[in-house]
Amino acid sequence: MRSPPLSHPLQSGQQLQHLQNKAFAYFQYETQLSNGLVADKTAPHWPASIAATGLALSSYPIAVERGLLSKQAAIKRTLTTLRFLRDSPQGEEPDATGYRGFYYHFLDMQSGRRAWQCELSTVDSAFLFAGMLAVAAYFNDDSAEQHEIRDIAHALYRRADWPWAQAADGTIGHGWRPESGFIPHRWQGYDEGLLLYVLALGSPTHPLASNAFEAWASTYEWKRCYDIEYLYCGPLFTHQLSHLWLDLRGIQDAFMRGKGIDYFENSRRATQIQQRYAIDNPLGFKGYSAECWGITASDGPGPATRNIDGVERQFYDYEGRGAPEGLDDGTVAPWAVVASLPFAPEIVLPTVHHFIHTLQLHEHHPYGFKASFNQTWPEPAHGDASDGWVSPYFFGLDQGPIFLMVENHRSGMLWELMRSCRWIVDGLHRAGFEGGWLAKTTRSHR
Repeated sequence: MRSPPLSHPLQSGQQLQHLQNKAFAYFQYETQLSNGLVADKTAPHWPASIAATGLALSSYPIAVERGLLSKQAAIKRTLTTLRFLRDSPQGEEPDATGYRGFYYHFLDMQSGRRAWQCELSTVDSAFLFAGMLAVAAYFNDDSAEQHEIRDIAHALYRRADWPWAQAADGTIGHGWRPESGFIPHRWQGYDEGLLLYVLALGSPTHPLASNAFEAWASTYEWKRCYDIEYLYCGPLFTHQLSHLWLDLRGIQDAFMRGKGIDYFENSRRATQIQQRYAIDNPLGFKGYSAECWGITASDGPGPATRNIDGVERQFYDYEGRGAPEGLDDGTVAPWAVVASLPFAPEIVLPTVHHFIHTLQLHEHHPYGFKASFNQTWPEPAHGDASDGWVSPYFFGLDQGPIFLMVENHRSGMLWELMRSCRWIVDGLHRAGFEGGWLAKTTRSHR
């Protein structure tokens, strides 16, 4: 695996490996070994997240290559997870694990049954399917165990009934509950739903027609912020999560052909705009600077109102923060900065260095960066050198992107694995993507 040339102290293989080691430890120790499910966050008695479980599956091949997990241990964890997902109940009963091939957002860590009357989540199921396809691409030997990994992973992806989740306007619905039916929200406007649509279009058994992608793209917002034009979405994570698995460098759909860029470049611009916003700091939050930014959906210190230096500040708990438009209460998420490493290393690396060495937010935590921090919050955190509030929790949905995007920056391993998946290739073709590596890859025959 090839590493990029050195340009910053954190760019060294040793430092990047250290970031990965800490992030992967979450999946090592927050996984229920009897079923392979991964805790959503490190709160007592908290349920598993199917998205975090998909991130764990995606991480196992890289952990093997980086010496963090033996290949046999990775096979065992992978098979445990896939067998559970295959054998767990799918049906209309309210305590099932899933329905129509999709899975509930949160599952009980021990039983694997639906938790909290949560929704059957299409996008979180997509992250889980992407993890399945990643391990199927990696474990390609002719052994019985690796055959089984491929067989189960492919069968579970093929089982998902995408047309059932499609709304009348052609877009995909957010989810469904057995008590009340479909959630009245659809995947519209640019966001992390890009992966969802590619997987739905690429299905060999229940695909959506290409007009589903057209329906989604018709809701895009192209904006100009800080003299930079880009496809807008406020929370930084929305410009990253699909890119964990999809290598979108040099390939374009109809929208991006019209703009003369690709989605990778768009994410670079979104990252730059976040830094520009922090430098501008229009709301006057403490700490924001060229080396302190990263506003996204995250944990927060609220809900609370505090008067700080004569200014009444409203703080929130877990919310979909975003910039330059969207909710901002001074809360920054370090993981979201690290996950932009492939797009803009020249501004990400100094910021990560600031988080680690100036604010001391990494080394004395078992899994590295906690979810978020807020230096404007007036009450000091305990156990951290930084001022203000620091989240008490780690989230699987934060640790996975750190681990995977550092690897995509270092070697592109996960991108390479997913480029070999015929259904990813089909989905991209059917969405209208052309050029680059995709031009050299033919679609599969059904």
